[in-house]
Amino acid sequence: MPRHLAHRTAPRTWVLLGGCWKKFGFETIHGSQMVAIPGGVFTMGTDEPEIWQDGEGPARRVRLNGFYMDQHEVSNEDFERFVNATGYLTEAEKFGDSFVFEGMLSEELPHSALWPALQNFINCADDLVPFVFFPRMDHPVLHVSWNDAVAFCTWAGKRLPTEAEWEYSCRGGLENRLFPWGNKLQPKGQHYANIWQGVFPSNNTAEDGYKGTAPVTAFPPNGYGLYNIVGNVWEWTSDWWAALVTISPFSLQSYCYRYRCAARSQNTPDSSASNLGFRCAADALPERQ
Repeated sequence: MPRHLAHRTAPRTWVLLGGCWKKFGFETIHGSQMVAIPGGVFTMGTDEPEIWQDGEGPARRVRLNGFYMDQHEVSNEDFERFVNATGYLTEAEKFGDSFVFEGMLSEELPHSALWPALQNFINCADDLVPFVFFPRMDHPVLHVSWNDAVAFCTWAGKRLPTEAEWEYSCRGGLENRLFPWGNKLQPKGQHYANIWQGVFPSNNTAEDGYKGTAPVTAFPPNGYGLYNIVGNVWEWTSDWWAALVTISPFSLQSYCYRYRCAARSQNTPDSSASNLGFRCAADALPERQ
């Protein structure tokens, strides 16, 4: 999904941002492989008047130095290693709540065993039946705040990408395209991203094969070798939210238009949700420990 930003008001919020079909990258000890993103100049944002914009304009030329980007979103398995190594508690765990779309809630609970029937009471003499819970370790970690993402990145020797780095990486070397693969959401009927199909937010028809998140490498990568750079989850960036950005960071027709490379949103740094994750960036490959 596109990026997510943070807003410099009270409360502050951060920017959220939500191919060449070969697998490549540089493995790091913490988290996914990283891909070398070449430096260059690109057109950031959009001037298209028919597209509903969250401060995406004006379109402007931005120059970036080369950097590294995680090949895919930080997975549950990646984040579990971080938690096991540090004992970290997410802000959702500390606060005791996090945002979930009603349509994604399940009545099934992840217990090891359940009674076969719940009527007006539970009879403890009933036989227990096994219940299998699949934690989906290859799916993106969710319910992580900006602060949680920064903590993971710091532990991994990385950082969050800037908004410009994220959009540049998302475009995969293409110019003047809505999506990382072109201008059509489903060219020749093929799904290139996990997005919400149907009536949002009440009914996801899951035409792309996934209701909820998909594995972090479920769809073809873009031209830079990045998986799920749109779709699946919104992704945190390091930038404070601004409605209009006119300088380099270093010197709605439908809901599905939120899956464009230029799409952006905002949230407070302690907020989390069931459609919000992140991936890391770095100026140089982290040293293996």
